Amino acid sequence: MKKSIVALMAAVLFITCFFSACSIDRKPESLFPDDEFWNTEADLKGAANRLYQQLLPNWNDVRADDARATTFNDISNGTRGIPATSTDWSGPYTIIFTANNMLTKGGKANVSDAVKNRYFGEARFFRAYNFFQLLQKYGDVPLLLKLLDFGSPELYMPRTPRAQVIAQIYDDLDFAAAWLPAMAQLPAADYGRVTKSAAWALKARVALYEGTRLKFHGGQEGWQQHLQKAVEAADNAMKQGHTLFADYGSLFRLEGDGPANKENIFVKVYGVSSTNPILTHNHSSELSNGALAVTRNLIRMYLYADGLPAFNTDNSTSAERSVYFVPEGNETSYNTVLENRDPRLAQTVYMYKEPSFDRPWIPEINQAGRTAYGTKKGFYKENGQGSICTGDRILIRYAEVLLTYAEAKYELSETISDEELDKTVNLLRTRAGLNVKLSNSFVNAHNLSMREEIRRERTVELALEGFRYDDLMRWKTAETVLPKALLGAKYIQSEWTTTKDPSVLTLNSDQVLVVEPASARSFKTNRDYLYPVPQNEINLSNNNVVQNPNWQ
Repeated sequence: MKKSIVALMAAVLFITCFFSACSIDRKPESLFPDDEFWNTEADLKGAANRLYQQLLPNWNDVRADDARATTFNDISNGTRGIPATSTDWSGPYTIIFTANNMLTKGGKANVSDAVKNRYFGEARFFRAYNFFQLLQKYGDVPLLLKLLDFGSPELYMPRTPRAQVIAQIYDDLDFAAAWLPAMAQLPAADYGRVTKSAAWALKARVALYEGTRLKFHGGQEGWQQHLQKAVEAADNAMKQGHTLFADYGSLFRLEGDGPANKENIFVKVYGVSSTNPILTHNHSSELSNGALAVTRNLIRMYLYADGLPAFNTDNSTSAERSVYFVPEGNETSYNTVLENRDPRLAQTVYMYKEPSFDRPWIPEINQAGRTAYGTKKGFYKENGQGSICTGDRILIRYAEVLLTYAEAKYELSETISDEELDKTVNLLRTRAGLNVKLSNSFVNAHNLSMREEIRRERTVELALEGFRYDDLMRWKTAETVLPKALLGAKYIQSEWTTTKDPSVLTLNSDQVLVVEPASARSFKTNRDYLYPVPQNEINLSNNNVVQNPNWQ
């Protein structure tokens, strides 16, 4: 399935050593002048491989309310300060440098424009991908589009207004979409390389983010244009022949790897197998040690089997509650809150005594800060306890494109047709096995909010994939959501067989585990919607890069 990874990693090793100081025996860099490189398609492809190698996905995002690590997260609870340095800033710029290097030097290659622009399309996709990561966190950032030397004035350039950065991201992705191959044209041996679908899907993601951010952060000018771009880009991706993988749970295990899975649009490709690993991660081991423990806050978001909620995400009291809902004080077992729910919940959290990591799942706190819920989504055993994993990391998938289309369509006019719901949200529900369609009549009959139901669908479908925090930011709901307590499982002594003394736990009046109390959490509305700029970046720019508001 992953034979192409061997060739890719070999090329990556070469180009990594070309651009950096590898510790193996090698010729001096003076023996590899630029006029001996950047000449052939193989040179361009090898240079582009460096972009894929530098890509480092965040597997365990615990900045929001949906999951908890083994320790407190200072972004989640509002206690962070200004760092001296941060890979949140330097990491994306490292990849942007690689892309700019390729775009500057690769122009001399003796290849056709179609070949050259295909690999330039890859470089511009990665440049856009990384500028968007910076934009989400910091807002205005220096828009660096050229190579630098020691005397370049751009070393001291100020932050570029975000509208200009967004425009450049769109331009890069439009170029990429024009020149990259379609999914159907990509040879199986090149699986993992970006396609037109990736460019359009990323453009849809960027446009949805910026459109809703402008709309909900004061109704700022231009939000409609961004949302229209999101609809158009998502629609383009939806016409590329992608389909949903048959089984939701298997999508995040080894079964979901490879070119046969038409849901995957952009992935970080890892090794072939545990016996031929090449490139690995330890995500399964981290899950078994509580690095991404699901909270009750997330569980509350899942609908019941009748399509109705337990708690309304908009804090209203008008919507009906499911007949299956059991108040937290009345829960009789660990499984009570997990039963009769959207089937995706059972693919995300282990049930009581279900075979899990290395034992049947029993609620307990065996790692600091655990919620007593075991995270099932994305776990698989390979090479014993899963310490050497080779499953790919999905970064963009077709389900997200469908959700982007539905949300952008709704937010443009605050209406959405049943036909549009059927080709987006309801495809995901059908795949999951939730046999209740989202429709205008259902929403009206049960006093639900269509906006909240579309947002709910996004939250549960993409749970633990790194979207929740950024969604709260653009919806401007972080100030309401993040200061709330993080909760875990209910304490029932007969099931907590390793914790017979409840006094060692922090429980609320419903005997529910309080993982992090509201008193320990905060969100400053005038500050925390943007990250603090690392102090060294300000110093190195001669203070031309200024700090974000209200960070002292």
